[in-house]
This record gives sequence, structure tokens and C-alpha cells, in this order.
Amino acid sequence: MFRNIDFDVAEREIVAIVGPSGCGKTTLLRCIDGLLPHDAGEIWVGNQRVEEPIAGVAMVFQHFGLFPWKTVFDNVAYGLRMAGASKAEVERKVPEFIKLVGLGGFETAFPYQMSGGMQQRCGLARALAVEPNVLLMDEPFAAVDAQTREILQFELLRIWDERPTAMIFVTHSIEEAVLLGHRVIVLKGRPSSIHETIVIDLPNPRTRATLREPRFAELREQVWGTLMREAREAEFVLER
Repeated sequence: MFRNIDFDVAEREIVAIVGPSGCGKTTLLRCIDGLLPHDAGEIWVGNQRVEEPIAGVAMVFQHFGLFPWKTVFDNVAYGLRMAGASKAEVERKVPEFIKLVGLGGFETAFPYQMSGGMQQRCGLARALAVEPNVLLMDEPFAAVDAQTREILQFELLRIWDERPTAMIFVTHSIEEAVLLGHRVIVLKGRPSSIHETIVIDLPNPRTRATLREPRFAELREQVWGTLMREAREAEFVLER
């Protein structure tokens, strides 16, 4: 699946990963999270080698991953409770993170009552509540409409600005990768390898005005130009 994948992520850095469909972006995240085994190489989080799920790493999934029978409060509390947090700690932390993602007042709502954007905010709050050192984002905004996606992108930047952490963000959207990432890693081939790493030298904080900057357009074209040939070739590859 992978060949010569070698990169690191700083403590307060967002690294976006793009690549053709089927190149293993989600698989890579699951390996980093310890959900899938890897038969070669090493994955380290701080000074801890990843061979199974470890504390300090949290993932936000594309399709929300909420428990439909649990309220917002209980969905956000799930990770804390699984980690053995006391009732007092849960009662203290959960409202804080619900408020952080903009869901204050919806603590007793169930997933079926909420829009896709609200559900993804809930999933993000659940991941943040365990205060991870590494946050893995697996195309988290792909399942919502374009308007909601843009809102959530800037909400994520706001939250990261308040609580910066190492983040690996997988996306199919080049614009999203350039807007959010401090670096963009472009994967190619089967097995996948790193074709290019592009430093995104846009000023922070990033706002909607960032999308209109000439430098944003230049970087978007650089990533697209790197990815385009690989994407076209990958489209016509048969599975074996």
C-alpha cells in the first residue's frame, strides 16, 4: 500500500494530505491511529511507538461516527468515559467542548435532530474533549454541503487557533488543503509514496480574505499541477 512514506508533524502544525482516489490516505490515518497494523516501518507519537490505539491520538471521521441513541452530551463524553475519566471530570469538560464547537444549548439533542454540520461539530467536540496531542481528520467535511463545509473550515481554524495541536488532515479538496495546511503532502502511485511536500506560506490567521489572495491562487495551482497527472492516471487503474 505504501512505499517510503516518511514525514513528521510538529506540535502545533496542520499537515494536509491529498492524493488520487485509492492511494491509501484513509488507510494511512488508520495506521497512525493504531487501528490497522503495518508490516514495515515505524509510527511514533512523541516517544511512544504506535502498535495499537494509544492515548493522545483522536480521529474525526467523514461520516460523523455518532451513536444515534446518545445525546450530544453523551456522544461528546464517550471518549472521556472510555479513558476512565471521573464523573466530575466529564461534567466539567464536556460542556466546555460543546461550547467550543458552537453547540451550546444542544446538549440534549440526538443526532437525528441535527443537521450534518451540527453532527460533525459534535464529532469534533468528542475528539477534542480527550485533549489529544495528535488530531487525525479523515475528510471530515466531505459529507456536508458546500456552504456548511466552508463554515466548518473556518470554525476549525478558529478552534485550532484557540487550542493548537498537531493535526493531519486528509482531503480530496485542494482548496481545503491549501486553506488549512501549513504543509501539503501529495501522495502518488500504487504503492503510494510522497511525490512532493509543498510549504503553504500564507499568513495566519486565515480568513475568507485569504481565499482572494494571489498567493492562495498560486499555491492552489501548484498543488493541482502536482496532483493532476496522478489523478488522471489513477482514474483508469483496474483493481487486482
